[in-house]
Amino acid sequence: MESTYFILFCSILMLFAYTNLANAIDTITVNQTIRDDDNSIIMSAKETFQMGFFSPGNSKSRFLGIWYKNIANLTVVWVANRDTPLTDTSGMLMIDANGVLVLINGDNKIIWSSNSSNTVMSPVAQLLDTGNLVIRYANDSYPEDFLWQSFDHLGDTILPGNYTYGVYLIFWKSPDDPSPGNYTYGVYLKGYPQRVVWKGSAMRFRFGP
Repeated sequence: MESTYFILFCSILMLFAYTNLANAIDTITVNQTIRDDDNSIIMSAKETFQMGFFSPGNSKSRFLGIWYKNIANLTVVWVANRDTPLTDTSGMLMIDANGVLVLINGDNKIIWSSNSSNTVMSPVAQLLDTGNLVIRYANDSYPEDFLWQSFDHLGDTILPGNYTYGVYLIFWKSPDDPSPGNYTYGVYLKGYPQRVVWKGSAMRFRFGP
């Protein structure tokens, strides 16, 4: 009889732990981190996107990014530290008490931050099923109340549902290097608006008004 109660008690504890994990898998709180040295990630609620550390192509540098979970070939849609790669697996992402995402290296130096201008009590960072990484108040999920979102800081990819106006896509330098390359894509607003590709400051292709 005692063994039956013990098994039931353990089962309840396991269910409780699983429920907490399932509820927190897409979110980072002030007391949580994403670390490269233990391969930790967060994943959007419907398991569409993941965020963690990766090395592109044949590179050994490490970057914090977001990618599609269910595509066999790594398909990265956003990179945080594209200008400042990590040279080892010491990287760690956290959110501070003011609601700022901070990426630090093994020397505890900040190599990237979200630079959120607003502060909030009980901030969380959440990876949405749109691929958008957002900072918000823990009990407020309204999009207009986001303190910061990765959709406003695009790299070379725009995802469905991102209607940010006047933001340019900047190509990767190479498949091994996500730092900004020479090509830019965006909307040219002089005259009739039209989509344009630039190389440096030179317009190389336009799609027409």
